[in-house]
Amino acid sequence: MKIKRINTACGDLQAFLQAGQVDMEQYQAGVLDIARQVKQNGNQAIFDLTEKYDGAIIKQDNFLVSALEIEEARRMVDDRYVSALRKAINNIRNFHSKQLRNSWMEPDPKGNILGQLFRPLQRVGIYVPGGTAAYPSSVLMNAIPAQVAGVEEIVMVSPPDRTGRMNPYTLVAASELGLTEIYKMGGAQAVFALAWGTETIKKVDLISGPGNIYVTIAKKMVYGDVNIDMLAGPSEILIVADHMADPVYLAADMMSQAEHDVLARSILVTDDPGLSDKVEKEIEKQMANLSRRDMIAKALNDFGAFILVKDIDEACAVANLVAPEHLELMVDKPFEILSKIHNAGAIFLGKHTPEPVGDYLAGPNHILPTGGTARFYSPVTVDTFIKASSIIYYSQAGMEEDADDIITLAQLEGLTAHANSLQVRKGS
Repeated sequence: MKIKRINTACGDLQAFLQAGQVDMEQYQAGVLDIARQVKQNGNQAIFDLTEKYDGAIIKQDNFLVSALEIEEARRMVDDRYVSALRKAINNIRNFHSKQLRNSWMEPDPKGNILGQLFRPLQRVGIYVPGGTAAYPSSVLMNAIPAQVAGVEEIVMVSPPDRTGRMNPYTLVAASELGLTEIYKMGGAQAVFALAWGTETIKKVDLISGPGNIYVTIAKKMVYGDVNIDMLAGPSEILIVADHMADPVYLAADMMSQAEHDVLARSILVTDDPGLSDKVEKEIEKQMANLSRRDMIAKALNDFGAFILVKDIDEACAVANLVAPEHLELMVDKPFEILSKIHNAGAIFLGKHTPEPVGDYLAGPNHILPTGGTARFYSPVTVDTFIKASSIIYYSQAGMEEDADDIITLAQLEGLTAHANSLQVRKGS
């Protein structure tokens, strides 16, 4: 394994970033075919596609997770897991509760009243990756902000394993949050079922949660029929490090993202010329003891990079250009450079704050913009599950005072019926 060395003075940073973009076009035809099947055959298409892609036999009588299955799942997990889960739930709920918006209305001296009314969505679908792996943390990060927002109906979907069962850790996480409408389905077919409905599943207003490339394309296709949280790509971390940073920590944190996917991106940006060699040696050392070392090695070899800059100011500029999902500021005084950071999904400050604390327990959401979209996207928040309505009330005096200006603007646009709706009220 040899991680790329990039010097910003050579101008090859953009080429490296562009090389990591996933080409969605090659998957489009397959996802369109799945969409057609779900539209035409509803539940039966879900059952057929689950058998095809997940190797599991699902039928109507075991499509919806039963209370008995949840009870069995609880017996399969230990108390230590439940304790950690409950601590995470408490932290995540507390953090997201601070995001709640208040509706408001404000009168003016003319008796007009303007305001905003915030209301939760009625029904949302949360997608939790599964099958061969367990991601109970994704249950929490999707469902808790929706619950804080006041969403009444939360339906969860996650692919089953080959025995037709959902992961017990995922089910217990859902149970701890009181979720009961849980379906054994994943992939693009689950997205289409949530967006359009089937004989069993009532359509939702929004779909939230990360998935593979097929899930991402399906979410892109249904946007407009329903809302979505974002289009998630492969995971990524960028670490800004100075000469004080510990190579042991840097190596561990780069690998923490590389183990997600062979397409995951891990980037170290530093002004210390000797740091990259130390980190690479430490990666080789630590990797030997990790369960996903082959995946880590491929991800780092293909999409990892050490970027040498002249100073930390330039490092911050590189970070803003990349707009990473996760940004670690592994410098001596991280708060002093925080104001220089403009584009990042989540920012982790200091040597005692590795990215996994945000993935699991700290409280902020781990569903974050990827692929440079942190330039304009935000993490999943309570706002994801809320809609706003504008409130407008005009008194007669207020209407009459503003009528001529409204008529002028409407006539300028050639909308005489708009103007007329004010004209007929004047003096009445």
